[in-house]
Amino acid sequence: MESLDRQILALLAHDGRMSYTDIGRETGLSTSAAQQRVRRLEQRGVIKGYRAVIDPASIGAMLTAFVQIQPFAADQPDDTPELVSHIPQIVSCYSVAGETSYLLKVQAGNTVELEHLLAEIRAAGKVSTNTTVVLSIPYEERSMLPEPHSARLSNGRATEAEPDVAG
Repeated sequence: MESLDRQILALLAHDGRMSYTDIGRETGLSTSAAQQRVRRLEQRGVIKGYRAVIDPASIGAMLTAFVQIQPFAADQPDDTPELVSHIPQIVSCYSVAGETSYLLKVQAGNTVELEHLLAEIRAAGKVSTNTTVVLSIPYEERSMLPEPHSARLSNGRATEAEPDVAG
């Protein structure tokens, strides 16, 4: 992948609503060239989509938990993701190596709701569960790309990565 494409990805990872004009300004491309590059990244499947990131607590999901699930029987079909896909409180499902088959990230309003959710997962998926409750989230869903230079300045003030040298 070209470094220019990586730069565009870093800009969009920081601000998915960045305009083509701003992308062009940051990368030295014209607006139409920036738009073409972004479209090609989308067509190649590098950019999978855009979405609003919503604070779970603001919609009543105060509790986040990771749930390890394992089928009761080893010869059970591997259809657990399909069996639990209708449950909206499951926000992510990962196939994992090890003793468990899948790791679910779930969100609930409180511990009582979490207990009901776990019962629903066990019944629908015909699985056993092991749950870890998250107490806080220092950071989540970070981009693996370096932060673009322009993003290091917030409200005109330099961050630690870019010390203020005004004299």
